[in-house]
Amino acid sequence: MKVKLLTTISFFTYQLSISQTEKLLHGKVISNNNPLNQVEVINKTAKTSTTTNALGEFSILVKAKDSLLFFTKDYFFTRIKVTSENIQTNNLVVKMIPKPEELEEVIIPAEIKFDPLPPDPETVAEIDRDKRAKDLKQYIPQYNDGSITNGMQTSFKFSLGRSREKDEPESVFKKLIRKTCSNDFFTKNLKIAAEQKELFIDFCDADPKSKSIAENPNILTTIEFLTAKNEEFKKLK
Repeated sequence: MKVKLLTTISFFTYQLSISQTEKLLHGKVISNNNPLNQVEVINKTAKTSTTTNALGEFSILVKAKDSLLFFTKDYFFTRIKVTSENIQTNNLVVKMIPKPEELEEVIIPAEIKFDPLPPDPETVAEIDRDKRAKDLKQYIPQYNDGSITNGMQTSFKFSLGRSREKDEPESVFKKLIRKTCSNDFFTKNLKIAAEQKELFIDFCDADPKSKSIAENPNILTTIEFLTAKNEEFKKLK
């Protein structure tokens, strides 16, 4: 009985020491069984970071319950909460999901021409009848057959204001945020509703500090800035 009690106490003491002492955690980041190089590995809790090597390997000091963030350009943001088991195993494998590729614009050379489809006589006749009917309904006060219930069209709406100006070019800060932060980061980590994402980015862009972040991009600094602005944003609701 005493032996079992001592074994149990020793086990919990060992677990407690692991949870309170920083350990060097080794791991590997892969995608489709291929190692990922230059992935930002950030210990958000301890505010330290490192990057993976050509083999996708990394080492970083952690404690149990620390939050590890994984960032790279063409993959979705990944977050892992360190457990005592991860520290004991000391061989963390992180799988990242690639973002969908955006197809470039396809330009058809001018010399390529397509033969026009022959018109369908019935379709052409139907379109012509509809057009004539609409023209008559617009200018004749009323029909005896009851096809117009309110008589002729009496008013038209015109846009009297000046033409809409072209949208302003997107700021460097906004481009940086869209490039480095996925939708999951806003909805799952910052708890921002999808319909409020653009409003939140505009709110952050209005802060003068966003310019310095855009000029000197750093993943850890960017996350801290967005987290702080999120607290301000929630207070405005």
